[in-house]
Amino acid sequence: MLMSMTGFGKAIAESPNKKICVEIKSLNSKQMDLNVRIPSLFREHELDVRATVGHTLERGKADVIITVETAAGADAPVSTHLNVEAMAAYRRQLIDAAGAIGIPEPSDWYSVLFRFPDTMTTATDDTATDDDVNALRLAVDKAVEGLMAHRRAEGEALEKFFAERIEALSELLASIEPYEKERVGRIRARIEDGLSKIPVAEYDKGRLEQEMIFYIEKLDVNEEKQRLARHLAYFMETMNAPKPGQGKKLGFIAQEMGREINTLGSKSNHADMQAIVVRMKDLLEQIKEQVLNVM
Repeated sequence: MLMSMTGFGKAIAESPNKKICVEIKSLNSKQMDLNVRIPSLFREHELDVRATVGHTLERGKADVIITVETAAGADAPVSTHLNVEAMAAYRRQLIDAAGAIGIPEPSDWYSVLFRFPDTMTTATDDTATDDDVNALRLAVDKAVEGLMAHRRAEGEALEKFFAERIEALSELLASIEPYEKERVGRIRARIEDGLSKIPVAEYDKGRLEQEMIFYIEKLDVNEEKQRLARHLAYFMETMNAPKPGQGKKLGFIAQEMGREINTLGSKSNHADMQAIVVRMKDLLEQIKEQVLNVM
């Protein structure tokens, strides 16, 4: 079972006075990279949020955004105060200005003074209640659950993607066999033809046969084919494991597949075989690119 590192989850929970929204977005990353934006109201609970999200996500670059609103119809504890000192200072300046430029003082001091900044201060209760904390935990749990569901859906798509390409690689590997037998005859004919063109060439046919066998054995690709076939089977076995978290292992298997395919290409010495190897490399690059998204 594969799980993608890409996902998104959002959840909203309410306490008697607050509406708490949690959004989590994750992308691929080699390690767990967690960024949390949390209001000051819940600052002391940030470590709990990080532990909950990090434990479940395991890998990936994740952004957690938590916002808080006053719940509809709730009477949030609000305290409003007049800044008397600021009002007095503004009044003195207005009286001095009126005398200096010869205009009358305002008849409605309150309407004038309240237009200036900082004449009133409003403070809200910045302490989270137990209900608020419980709502936060519920929203975080639901957002994580939604993100993991998204990750699983992405993982199913990756499973199909990999299965198609592994099958295509297996078919290409099988298609090499006819060219193997053909190229041995071509190599022998090319060597004999070259020798026949030498005006006077005396050679030990037994030694020539030995050298040709040695040369052909160096170009033999049976071991590479067998190892590549085992890697392909192991990739599928690992992908279908019941527990997620196989991304790094699949990456290592893909690297081993690449080594065998490269060796096939260097030993092929046959245009049609080299064309097959090129197609294999293209499929493998597609696999490697998507393996980076697997958790």
